[in-house]
Amino acid sequence: MNEAIRLNCVTAGYRRGNPIIHDIDLTVPKSDFLAIMGPNGGGKTTLLKVILGLLTPWEGSVKVLGGSPEKTHPEIGYVPQVIPDESFPITVIDVVLMGRLRNSGLFGRFTRGDRKIAEMNLARLDVLDLAGEEINSLSGGQKQRVLIARALAGKPKILLLDEPVASVDHNTQESFFNLLEELNRTMTIVLVTHDVGAVSAHVKNIACINRTLMSHGETLSAEAVAKAYGCPFELVSHGDIPHRILGNGKGSKT
Repeated sequence: MNEAIRLNCVTAGYRRGNPIIHDIDLTVPKSDFLAIMGPNGGGKTTLLKVILGLLTPWEGSVKVLGGSPEKTHPEIGYVPQVIPDESFPITVIDVVLMGRLRNSGLFGRFTRGDRKIAEMNLARLDVLDLAGEEINSLSGGQKQRVLIARALAGKPKILLLDEPVASVDHNTQESFFNLLEELNRTMTIVLVTHDVGAVSAHVKNIACINRTLMSHGETLSAEAVAKAYGCPFELVSHGDIPHRILGNGKGSKT
């Protein structure tokens, strides 16, 4: 089985009669690096919740690593869009140890092995020196690295990220996406974003969603993107090497 995620004819939402996503068919192969893009309110976060098993579809089926999201949830690492409440005093190492909760036994006691795994992932994300710092003292980019370390502490096979660079500057974004490319060597990554330009040079595939799936694959037609975004983006591919060209009236980026 080469599929990490498969959705068939999925419709879901929060109030009956008002679906947020409708009739979604989506297949994500193992080792893919997929960007899910679309406008605010288009259903990107709702789609992640369905994959995580946090939201049950009204119609259709969802398979993650061949099983239901509820059964395979431990195999999924999740990095939410919301940064931890800065009024809550908690250290970086304690945040990452939360990723080991399902392995910590009945009374939630962390072992030396749990701490070693937490420290190893902080080192992997180049923030081990911040282990004793309070999370609220970190920059946006540092916080995101800590949240990824927490997700990785559970040793997931799939990593889901919801708008992970919304609170970081451009230079930090580039470093962050390079890091995700490295992680993609050992796991499937699904990244939700509304920033087409930020991810175009890094991801393997793109899914464009605005309540329905407008397009999915290495290339999006100008018609599909314009329909989803309501703006004149154009993504094209030519020759042996895919090239994504994004025109916005102010030049282009390949």
